[in-house]
Amino acid sequence: MNNPESPRGRRPGSPDTRAAILDVARRRFLEDGYHAVTLRSVAGEAGVDLALISYYFGSKKGLFGAALALGANPAEVLARVVEEGDLNTFPERVIRQVVAIWDDPVTGPPLLTMLKSAIDDDPLGGLVKEAVEREIVDRIGTLVPGREARQRAASFTTVVVGLIATRYLLRLEPIVSMTTDELVRFVSPQLRQALRGPGRPTPNARPAGRPARRP
Repeated sequence: MNNPESPRGRRPGSPDTRAAILDVARRRFLEDGYHAVTLRSVAGEAGVDLALISYYFGSKKGLFGAALALGANPAEVLARVVEEGDLNTFPERVIRQVVAIWDDPVTGPPLLTMLKSAIDDDPLGGLVKEAVEREIVDRIGTLVPGREARQRAASFTTVVVGLIATRYLLRLEPIVSMTTDELVRFVSPQLRQALRGPGRPTPNARPAGRPARRP
């Protein structure tokens, strides 16, 4: 049972407080799920002050990323993309950030390892699913105006995950060989349509059943 009164500063006798926090956080996330874990509960079990977790990791998203040994946390990357511009350029900026962190030789391999492990490991897969729903789908849903915002946000996320899976997991050609600019050109229209939702075709799209005009 957690001690509600956490001692101030470093835990007595612990040579590595940060590692002790991560050990607790990793186990709690896997056992209880993303939503149920709080920074206060991790601090209580690790025997450290709550402010120390904020000092080391900044937020729950930061603690989650560190607990899974991610050099770049997708939820934190999304938060930065959201703050950097408006919804009109959101699809293009998301693609560029995704490619930047997954192509990077430092941040990419841990993300790929997490993805492969999540496929084979049910508890980890459930944890990643919950984190994506709450920190990515829900966040995008708050940006989308109108009806069915969460469904459109989930559709947007589906396209992004599909890009990640085909480029980095399956290594499907020609996706894996495309430059960032090419990916933006070919994938951003799908992301933009996902944000619009069904029944709102992209400009210049021809109605279903109507044959293309001959040149």
